[in-house]
Amino acid sequence: MTPEQLSDAIVAALTSLVDAGRVTLPDPVPSQVRVERPKVKEHGDYATNIAMQLGKKAGMNPREFAELLAAELASTEGISAAEVAGPGFLNIRVSAGAQGEIARNVLEAGAAYGHGAPTGRSINMEFISANPTGPLHLGHTRWAAVGDAIARVMAAAGNEVTREFYINDRGNQMDKFGASLMARAHGEEPPEDGYHGAYVADLAARIVEADPGITSLPRDEQTIAFREAGYALQLAEHKSELAEFNTHFDVWFSERSLHESDAVERSLARLREQGRLFEAEGATWMRTTDFGDDKDRVLLRGNGELTYFASDTAYYVDKRDRGFETCIYLLGADHHGYVGRLNAMAACVGDTPGEQIEVLIGQLVKILQNGQELKLSKRAGTIVSLRELIDLIGVDPLRYTLIRYPTDSPLTLDVAEMTRKSNDNPVYYVQYAHARLSSIVRNAADLGLTADLESFDPSQLSEERSGALLRALAEFPRVVARAAELREPHRVARYLEETASTFHKFYDECRVLPQGDEEPTDTHRARLVLVAATRQVLANGLDLLGVSAPDRM
Repeated sequence: MTPEQLSDAIVAALTSLVDAGRVTLPDPVPSQVRVERPKVKEHGDYATNIAMQLGKKAGMNPREFAELLAAELASTEGISAAEVAGPGFLNIRVSAGAQGEIARNVLEAGAAYGHGAPTGRSINMEFISANPTGPLHLGHTRWAAVGDAIARVMAAAGNEVTREFYINDRGNQMDKFGASLMARAHGEEPPEDGYHGAYVADLAARIVEADPGITSLPRDEQTIAFREAGYALQLAEHKSELAEFNTHFDVWFSERSLHESDAVERSLARLREQGRLFEAEGATWMRTTDFGDDKDRVLLRGNGELTYFASDTAYYVDKRDRGFETCIYLLGADHHGYVGRLNAMAACVGDTPGEQIEVLIGQLVKILQNGQELKLSKRAGTIVSLRELIDLIGVDPLRYTLIRYPTDSPLTLDVAEMTRKSNDNPVYYVQYAHARLSSIVRNAADLGLTADLESFDPSQLSEERSGALLRALAEFPRVVARAAELREPHRVARYLEETASTFHKFYDECRVLPQGDEEPTDTHRARLVLVAATRQVLANGLDLLGVSAPDRM
């Protein structure tokens, strides 16, 4: 019996009490009841405080209300006991057979276990959005892992999620990039305000190798040619590295396209119609202070140039016009000031911050190696690149470690700890549990045993360790739903670690396979089903983090 099924049983019991006139409530019976796993296992399998919530509304002492509800639940199939505790808590014990059915539910659902019903809600997730003028770095790496994991859990929760990368391919930084490449191609130093990493010389050499005649073009044409060729190479590198890092985007949106279409003009016209624009000092401003911004924002300068904020506004309007009900922005710590202005911008357009727009801020990450912070890159200069981090740490440990911590606090990680192959390393601990489960399934196959649901007798899973593991598996859908609701995929990682620990305790005390000439029993077969179900849940959870689930280690 899952927490959701138990909730349904409690709702049914409440409805029966109301229909029989034994309880009178001023409001309809709630459609669902929250049940939780007690911290003390002696208190039962699940607990609820619904009697304390409804007792006074029914004009009854909560404990008296709880006793009526306990008596009603006692006759419910799958519930072995319902006991009243304290001022009105209800502790519930589920029968072994009903609890064991959780393993069946997991295996029947397979890779879909933990996923919610479709919500029909269309969500745009924009993250990373790096300039195509240099390598992806450590700051981008945190959002590459966390942003992708948020998208995965939100999709698992039933939402239609589109991952989007906004390519900042317009503006002065692109011209400086082109000038820097051209300078390196001629053996010169880039402009002082240009790009100086060794990667610039590498890109310049590749461009010249592909098009030797580029250095003979007139200076102005040459700058543009280098800019466009460098842009294409750097963007391709971004896409390749992110794919290797198991982060994939549905849309790569070019800032240029906003200006090549009528998107900017449409957004300005809409804001003007809504009375959100005004003219002052020869420029066009948006009244963002009407919605809490610290100052109004210029969209069009007096010289006719559009500001970056004009592009930001047009981009948001474009997303909404494409049908996205919620637009989520994932920004780095140095963009904290953007939260207020983006929320105000959405409000100016007519939307509600927190509903149509969400802005999440991720704090800084430091990586230590041999006690020293990694700051310099041989290729990128003053930054540590994603490429170097992948080569140094590996995709799985890097992704998992970045995801398993809340993003709203700074993070310091150690290379040795992330790559250590021991149970002290969380990603290794979870992956090892999956590999151990896979080994049991393989060994069972050698004995002619499979996780056969037709012969599965869930009542055989009556030991406390089996019950604890089953209850852990039952929690997975709620963990996923909560992680999606709060945009906190680290909850999935922590759940996996706890479930791996619960499995190891089960395996230490409950022998799964027969030994020697021992004939397989129904208990062996039931435990094998539980093992297969646990393996499935760990695989599903690791997939939500974009981390592999190895069968052997």
